[in-house]
Amino acid sequence: MARYRPNPPPPRDGLSASCVVVPKGDWTAALDFFAWRFSFVARSEWAQRFAAGDVVDSEGAVLQSDSVLHTGQRVYYFRDVPAEPAIPFQERILWQDEHLVVVDKPHFLPVIPSGKYVRETLLVRLGQTLGSSTLAPIHRIDRDTAGLVLFSRNPATRDAYARLFRDHVVRKTYHAIARWNPDLPWPIQRHTRIAVGSHFMQQTEVEGVPNALTTIRPLQHNGTFALYELQPVNGQRHQLRVHMNALGLPLLNDGIYPELTAEGSQDFENPLQLLAQSISFTDPLSGELRRFESQLQLRALESLNRPS
Repeated sequence: MARYRPNPPPPRDGLSASCVVVPKGDWTAALDFFAWRFSFVARSEWAQRFAAGDVVDSEGAVLQSDSVLHTGQRVYYFRDVPAEPAIPFQERILWQDEHLVVVDKPHFLPVIPSGKYVRETLLVRLGQTLGSSTLAPIHRIDRDTAGLVLFSRNPATRDAYARLFRDHVVRKTYHAIARWNPDLPWPIQRHTRIAVGSHFMQQTEVEGVPNALTTIRPLQHNGTFALYELQPVNGQRHQLRVHMNALGLPLLNDGIYPELTAEGSQDFENPLQLLAQSISFTDPLSGELRRFESQLQLRALESLNRPS
């Protein structure tokens, strides 16, 4: 028996359609099914979506509110996306071929849709720019972090690149600014276990088998602040921020560590001073060594307060 392959409609304005499979039942009107399946959405709103052509079948045919649905049928629908806060910074494509897209992500821009951000995300913006519905991030960085993000544009070769990250054979280098402490034994290898903290937004170091390794070394300092190079081996959530905070060196302008600031209090003038600066690996398809460097920069140490 041939394996079924989903056939979603093309994205609209960079947004992919969601899919629902019709369960057993007598669904003689598509509107009745959607009003039942998504009862948290007003029936009148679903009626408007049907009228706008926002619900289609697996062949791309627009369904009407009175269309008959069948058990096991895949139905695609486009979400109603409310207005979002604009992120006033632009991403930059640094390199691309038929398999990969390498992008410089600005501070504050989420990589993928989440929470209140759907259109204002790197994935959706790139989909619009490149006219592609097959893009997927191979790895992610925090919304607050700027710098390099790699996207796969070819589903057939996606796992070959994702495996590099799973096997920890990608060399990632970050730059960060934090307070300078000359008394610490530089360079430092921080090898600890990171788990969810007391607040779901925060991570913390805990006892147990280490699951996060980061090499940290200062590159330069002005007596008060330092520019650090951080090289993580693992990819635990907030790993670099947690490790620096544990050393008593929270990153400059970090709104999560050591203390969580109120949601929505982002300051576009003072972004987190953390940059995914470079990434290198051996291409699994060509065998070539790939190295990419961000064109973004953190604040100059000379612009920060010096000791009195």
